[in-house]
Amino acid sequence: MEEDISDIVTAADDHMKKAITHLETELVKIRAGKATPQILDGIVVDYYGSPTPINQVGNINVMDARTLSIQPWEKNMLQPIERAIIAANIGINPQNDGSQIRLFLPPLTEERRRELVKKCQGEGEHSRVAIRNIRRDAIEHIKRLQKNGLSEDIAKDAETNIQNITDKFITTVDKHLSSKEKEIMSV
Repeated sequence: MEEDISDIVTAADDHMKKAITHLETELVKIRAGKATPQILDGIVVDYYGSPTPINQVGNINVMDARTLSIQPWEKNMLQPIERAIIAANIGINPQNDGSQIRLFLPPLTEERRRELVKKCQGEGEHSRVAIRNIRRDAIEHIKRLQKNGLSEDIAKDAETNIQNITDKFITTVDKHLSSKEKEIMSV
């Protein structure tokens, strides 16, 4: 029974770490005024009929703080890349010069910065909900073990342990959000 409890706690911890990793990945995609290739993560291009990530059909380079360049490996991929970027609706219009695509990131207005902060807060809330769901599932599992003969003291200790882990990860989410908010709001 006690190894079951440690397995439950370890599994909850691992799942919560994955929720934090997912949050970090999503926050990187939200641009904070500087051009980074991660802005294009998640955009897929129609590559001869199969959806392919944009970074697998060309080189993505940062030309300066506000400009990205996409150099496709095949010239005939310029149009599909351009269409994929427009369809992704990331707020950037691609400029096709016949050999490469340039993305000029406009300076962020105060209103746009606030929208990005709201988007970050939404991602943070998704992570918090995921972490709380993991906590709920772990505690339900412990309660089932308790019905099958686990002592009440051990069950309470395990629930307290899971709550402490949950609090630690919720604090991590808040730290990530506050640092991203500072990054977005700094001009």
